[in-house]
Amino acid sequence: MATLSTRVKEERRKRVYVGVLPKDFLRLDVVALDESESRLQQEAADQQAAMALQQSMGCIQGDRDRNRLNISIVQARLVKNYGLTRMDPYVRLRVGHCVYETQTDPNGGKTPKWHKTVQTLPQEGVNQIHIEIFDECSFKMDALIAWTSIPIPAQVYKGVTIEQWYNLSGKQGPNNEGTINIIISYGIPPSLGVPSSFMMLPQMPKYNNSSANLTPIYIQPTAPQVPALNAEDLKQIQDMFPNMNKETVKAVFEANNGNKDLTVNSLLQLAD
Repeated sequence: MATLSTRVKEERRKRVYVGVLPKDFLRLDVVALDESESRLQQEAADQQAAMALQQSMGCIQGDRDRNRLNISIVQARLVKNYGLTRMDPYVRLRVGHCVYETQTDPNGGKTPKWHKTVQTLPQEGVNQIHIEIFDECSFKMDALIAWTSIPIPAQVYKGVTIEQWYNLSGKQGPNNEGTINIIISYGIPPSLGVPSSFMMLPQMPKYNNSSANLTPIYIQPTAPQVPALNAEDLKQIQDMFPNMNKETVKAVFEANNGNKDLTVNSLLQLAD
């Protein structure tokens, strides 16, 4: 038995590597480190290029000395609920190369409400706002419900706030899919929180066939943050305009970034 054990040990010793160890034994792969460092440098260069491109297109929102186009997506009235359950609509809007999305209104059906305000820098040659309404779907591609293109009124750039219902096109035909309520104003917001990681990244649209013929080039993953609004000021303004819908007053208040005087002037223009 002892002889068998000795033989086994000897066989094992023969399998052990004996000799001079290679130079790279227990050393890090220098080539792998070089590739990792090169990748990080490329990612940093790509990020700087994306920011430069974003600035050149006028989509960046960090310039506090320039007026902004404020677009409030308030609500919509659709003529039909597509599907077996109530739709979960959200809005995608494009201004030039800048694309924004509202939050989804769960079970919004034919009367979704968003009250979402986005702010964008005007771009040279851009005079329209393109709107699309989608139904968010869980197990298939989001369905395009309705769309329209809205010309930016020239009087907006003169300080006039425009609040209007616009016709929507869709499966029911041109201008027959319902209406959408939008408020447009122009000015310098008092404050604007912009995340340091704000970037525009290439992204393909989630649909294949769109009668609106919109092809977003860059999408903004993080929408501009609207500053905190003073609830007391909002209530005072609503009391000043008792015959006006409270949600409309709130949307105008948000579009003016909580500025009480600007909101009152805008509502007086709408009331005329």
